[in-house]
Amino acid sequence: MKKVIVNYHHSDSLAQVILNAPKANILDSQMMQELLQLFEEFHQHQGLKLITIEGAGQHFSFGASVDEHTRDKAAGMLQNFHKIFYRLMDLNIPTIAKVDGMCLGGGCELALMCNMNFATQSAKFGQPEISLGVFPPPASVILPLKIGQARADELLISGRNITAEQALTLGLVNKIFTESGEMESAVDDYFQKFLLPKSASSLKFAVRAARSNFNTILRQNLAGLETMYIEVLMQTFDANEGIESFLQKRKPEWKNK
Repeated sequence: MKKVIVNYHHSDSLAQVILNAPKANILDSQMMQELLQLFEEFHQHQGLKLITIEGAGQHFSFGASVDEHTRDKAAGMLQNFHKIFYRLMDLNIPTIAKVDGMCLGGGCELALMCNMNFATQSAKFGQPEISLGVFPPPASVILPLKIGQARADELLISGRNITAEQALTLGLVNKIFTESGEMESAVDDYFQKFLLPKSASSLKFAVRAARSNFNTILRQNLAGLETMYIEVLMQTFDANEGIESFLQKRKPEWKNK
């Protein structure tokens, strides 16, 4: 079964990307590879003016697979996951995340990477990695750029979830809707009014220009955080204990080292 579905609309100018592994829509290695392949294919669509990303079912995504966070798998998982962010930077095509339900961990990072976030009232956002003894490299760079250092620090260090209303107040969400059908219509209306009349080529230059500082900082810092995660963090007892305790469904026994 394919874990990523794409539907094209408006004469192939809008690509609707669906994370298709409900209910959690976990970003495992198969889903990551399918996303990478799809984003590579988007380079051939010269008329593409918008990419939307959503989750099948009631949730956007619970995040990356914890099974693939173990010491022997973490390097490959993280490298593939970060390629998704590099591919999106290279595409320079406008992106909108359509968030319903839980949007956590790597799923939240994927939504954060989008130019805009539309959400339903039921949406919840969070970077809970610290509860597993680890940290989220992309969010550690992106969150301060989007909402400021102090607000980002609190979310990344606490690992707490926030509601759609709180995300709107922080500036993580652009618009909130009562339910997914209303959000779907609003995204389509937005596209037809603001993006469809524009040149696809010029939109890419607009995204590239608007994200010049954002992309530079993300490219410069993500590789270093990836190295810290793989070569330093995953050599600690607590990082491995956090992952193992989650998989074993027990409370972690931290040794603070």
